[in-house]
Amino acid sequence: MAEYRVTGLSPDVIAELIAEVGPLWHEEHQARLTARSRRRAVGAGAKHRFVFVDRLLATLVNLRHGTTHDVLACWFGVDRSTITRAIGEVRPLLARRGCTVAPGLRLSSLAEVIEHLGADGRTGIIDGTEIRVRRPAAGRKDRDKFVSGKTKTKQNAVKSMVLTDAEGRVLFCSPVRPGSYADITQARQLGLVALLANGPFMEILADADYQGLGAQTGGRVVTPPHRKFKKNAPAWYEERQEQQRKAHSSRRIRVEHGIAHLKNWRALTRHLGRREHMSDIVQAVAGLLSHQQTAALSRSHQD
Repeated sequence: MAEYRVTGLSPDVIAELIAEVGPLWHEEHQARLTARSRRRAVGAGAKHRFVFVDRLLATLVNLRHGTTHDVLACWFGVDRSTITRAIGEVRPLLARRGCTVAPGLRLSSLAEVIEHLGADGRTGIIDGTEIRVRRPAAGRKDRDKFVSGKTKTKQNAVKSMVLTDAEGRVLFCSPVRPGSYADITQARQLGLVALLANGPFMEILADADYQGLGAQTGGRVVTPPHRKFKKNAPAWYEERQEQQRKAHSSRRIRVEHGIAHLKNWRALTRHLGRREHMSDIVQAVAGLLSHQQTAALSRSHQD
């Protein structure tokens, strides 16, 4: 179960997760036991057969491959409800970890990411990604909010804003919003405009969906150039416009690579469970992926 092909993480990263998340889980577990009235003392009765390490591995496999709880229950020799409860306990702990940018350095909010990039004048790249979800039940008043306007088939989806560095390493994934929200609206609601306008001068690359943020942030958000000629554009203008767009796209492509790495985790390709869990799933996967990327980068520097 600890193989890289199964979990998507190296044994060193899994060992660090056990050392970090294990005490947090035990602390919350004891708090749950003592929070309710009991007829027996804490610790009495049957002992756990499903230890924390197995709970963590089951959660990782569920996120990486979308393995159903029934299959995981068969693998680990426990009841399906035990797997469901274990994943529901471990996944929020992984979501709260934030993204690892260096050994011992973790960023858990958009403000911390902007401060980290601005301290060294580094370039960031933002883009929105969509995750297909189940269609809300008939008769629900906000049913149409999940219909995405990006896809021609009008699929139901939720949307998250992803921010990477210039190398494509994931630094931040926002909580999800319904698929009908525009990318620029989500960025404004996350406070990106205020953080950039009041922060150090830096460069954030974005696609045409974010046009307008450049003027609001003092030029810190860089988008493709506007098209001035809608009809009968001169040949020289068309050529220059294409060159500028290609140059911008070649710099911004790294965020697409980062999103592709996120989508290697099957939980982010299509989610058939409760939509309320998607924010935890997105942020948990982003934290795990960034931890693995940072560990691999550290090993390459040592070699």
